[in-house]
Amino acid sequence: MRELAPDAYRAFLDFDQKAFKDGAIPSKTKELIALGIAHVTQCPWCIDAHTKKATAAGASDAEIAETTFVAMAMAAGAAWSHGGLALQSLAEAKEPSAR
Repeated sequence: MRELAPDAYRAFLDFDQKAFKDGAIPSKTKELIALGIAHVTQCPWCIDAHTKKATAAGASDAEIAETTFVAMAMAAGAAWSHGGLALQSLAEAKEPSAR
């Protein structure tokens, strides 16, 4: 990517670096957020990178573990809410007008 689109590549790296800098939210917290998102989006490279970056930013083993559980809860919550859509579809499929 760097060779094929060097300007966009550099712009993305600059944006990424600025997004993860300390600000109103400390960089450690940003890395933990990114780690949780990486779990939910199921990105193995992102999980590896943000686990290492969060650790380097001072995250403890317990913080890494709790972040994983928060991600699990978010993913489960999405499945739960989507289950409601399945039940709605089931009810619609059983309506006489649907046949």
